[in-house]
Amino acid sequence: MIPLLLIPGMMCDARMWGEVASMFAEQPVHHALPVEGSTTSAMASAILRDAPPRFALAGLSMGGIVAMEMLNQAPERIERLALLDTNPRAEADHVKRRRAAQIERVTSGDLAGVLRDEMKPHYLSPRASDPSILALCMQMALDLGPEIFIRQSLALRDRLDRQGALARFHQPALVLTGEDDRLCPLDRHELMHALMPQSRLVIVPDAGHLPTLENPTPTIAALRRWLEE
Repeated sequence: MIPLLLIPGMMCDARMWGEVASMFAEQPVHHALPVEGSTTSAMASAILRDAPPRFALAGLSMGGIVAMEMLNQAPERIERLALLDTNPRAEADHVKRRRAAQIERVTSGDLAGVLRDEMKPHYLSPRASDPSILALCMQMALDLGPEIFIRQSLALRDRLDRQGALARFHQPALVLTGEDDRLCPLDRHELMHALMPQSRLVIVPDAGHLPTLENPTPTIAALRRWLEE
């Protein structure tokens, strides 16, 4: 059975996938963190170095951005692709400016403050905000620490547009987003779906940027259907 490779979002680890791994116990599941280097290219290369020869690839948010870079580097190794709550475009200038200020705060020792003030408020759907999910997000980020925050911020800031890589991919694909995602809005996912017309577009209700934790049942159902197509 084809291995499933999962890449979490920025400042998250395998816990971000919630019940996903356990629901696919019959399938080899590999977790990879985008933490090596300070560019998406270096992070993708490091994950590819340790990945199985061929695999199904799923990434959420930054994990999806690194997944698209992996697709650009080694499309022949990716049998199917799932992109969750992510963005194929290069970083917008106004977001680059915001990242510079965040890096400065984290460098001065205020990682927790940046997470509390500027990141956590945008993660969850306002209709179903669960404080335990936010607590988990904070714990994952603090466990990874400021050095990883800075590396990942630089990688996101300097990433390249990967729409071309998506347009060249013709294998089974899933594009999924929480209906209330404010960080990666629906139009980004409609764009990815248009670039991969063979893909299935799924909008998860009562979820924001982290549907794997906010509303796992339809998220897992969509992933299962993608793996079985």
